[in-house]
Amino acid sequence: MDLLLYVLDLVGTFAFAISGATVGVRYRLDLFGVLVLSFAAAVSGGIFRDLLIGATPPAALVGWHYLGISCLAGLITFFRYESIEKLRNPVQIFDALGLALFAVTGASKALAFGLGPVSATLLGMLSGIGGGMMRDILVARTPVVLRSDFYALAALAGASVIVIGHRFDLPDLPVLLVAASLCFGLRFAAIRLGWHLPTASPGPDREADQ
Repeated sequence: MDLLLYVLDLVGTFAFAISGATVGVRYRLDLFGVLVLSFAAAVSGGIFRDLLIGATPPAALVGWHYLGISCLAGLITFFRYESIEKLRNPVQIFDALGLALFAVTGASKALAFGLGPVSATLLGMLSGIGGGMMRDILVARTPVVLRSDFYALAALAGASVIVIGHRFDLPDLPVLLVAASLCFGLRFAAIRLGWHLPTASPGPDREADQ
């Protein structure tokens, strides 16, 4: 089970790194900037999670695997950007995949460290949304999680399935697959079908900075 979570963590790292690097290329960053954005998007959620549960130093900073995978994804995106862009909405697709994988591995790791169901669910969500938030902050745009898309809710749903499965001692692998599929499916459906939460409407006579 530990090996499976580790593999899923690496796959999620690669997916988030692709999404970060794609944003970097779109914002016309240089090679170093693209690699920085790729790494930040890939590991930020996991670092936040590990710091909060006391798993220090964070896994992403211990070995070379996370940095290596992030740089590989950044280089592929930088030099083969046209191929990546042939996918429809590549940032959103890879972001949805990373969100799903990080939400389930984050909740699973939190449970392994003895956290309760509510804390584990919230940390699973944080693991999923942290990378996307850091990516968007670094390019000075409003993070996706704060906009109208189903983002944090999808991560919460996936993490909740992990917690419920743990509570009822269900088999680990099917629970992981269902949780990741639910999170990815909700996020992907929101992208394709335009699902969104209500947005704030202060009125035409109100300014955002008032």
